[in-house]
Amino acid sequence: MSSSLFGPLVLDIAGLSLTEDDKQLLQNPFVGGVILFSRNYQSPGQVTQLINDMRSIRPELLIAVDQEGGRVQRFKSSLTRLPPLASLGQLYDQNTQEALMYATELGWLMASEMLVLGVDISFAPVLDLAYGVSSVIGDRSLHASPEVVIILAKAYIRGMNQAGMAATGKHFPGHGAVSADSHHALPVDTRELDDIRQNDLKPFNALVDTLAGIMPAHIVYDRVDSNPAGFSTFWLQSLLRNEMGFKGLIFSDDLSMKGAAIAGNYVDRAFQALHAGCDMILVCNDREGVETLLADQSLTQWQVNQQRVRALKGKPQVSDVAALQAMERYTTARDLVAHYSAAQ
Repeated sequence: MSSSLFGPLVLDIAGLSLTEDDKQLLQNPFVGGVILFSRNYQSPGQVTQLINDMRSIRPELLIAVDQEGGRVQRFKSSLTRLPPLASLGQLYDQNTQEALMYATELGWLMASEMLVLGVDISFAPVLDLAYGVSSVIGDRSLHASPEVVIILAKAYIRGMNQAGMAATGKHFPGHGAVSADSHHALPVDTRELDDIRQNDLKPFNALVDTLAGIMPAHIVYDRVDSNPAGFSTFWLQSLLRNEMGFKGLIFSDDLSMKGAAIAGNYVDRAFQALHAGCDMILVCNDREGVETLLADQSLTQWQVNQQRVRALKGKPQVSDVAALQAMERYTTARDLVAHYSAAQ
């Protein structure tokens, strides 16, 4: 397959190394990326080898991870234990300037540690507001105020960009106001569009030009559209693309989540997400679902906008872990994490 082509499917693998089945799947032109989980990580050396093995099969693959910090940090051993993003908001309420400096260094540190391993993107930052009702968002949110989220996220993204990583905002247009977890149910947000515009949409609007990727929520905003945001032409095309002018890449959230089941079987989910406006679709922790998609000939010719994918490809500052650890900024950033974590 030519490296100039990108497939829309982002899948996962089961273990610390590639199986023969994995190798076969990665050669399918419908596959364009891999998302890694904790089960895929043992050490920096091991995961670097795993990624190198994937790239030896498909050099153009987009390699992703959720490395937000706190509850959502997939790679831990021998790396910095990152605090939840809510810690930045807590510091902001005490000392604005320190929080902005810390946000930039935290974004740089997270991105630098991932890029040096060969990961292109961490799906970060979370731009959902902290309403205090969503257990799945919780301390993943920077703050309750959209204005504070904008300020802190901008600083965090600046750090990511300095490291060489593009930012992906989630979960558009906002997951924080519903209590149900879309991993296990289909949440319904009953607010009017004006309410969402005045609150949850503000960070996405303000940061749209700094984001290379956006991930919509598996949530139905029933006063706006009967489809979840990730399957909605209104949210993804009319609002995000046309009104807000977003030019980056739209990732579906995981299509194996219960919040996606409303769209039907895996083929139906993929079709609806792609036709609604998603560029890439995630299917995680369900190899049978992946194989079902790859067997459907009507999907296999789908290709992704190459420019959008290339804007997300990582550009690391250094080539290996030892070089990163030798950087003065790396030592300083880790010291800041230790200092502020101890202070909370």
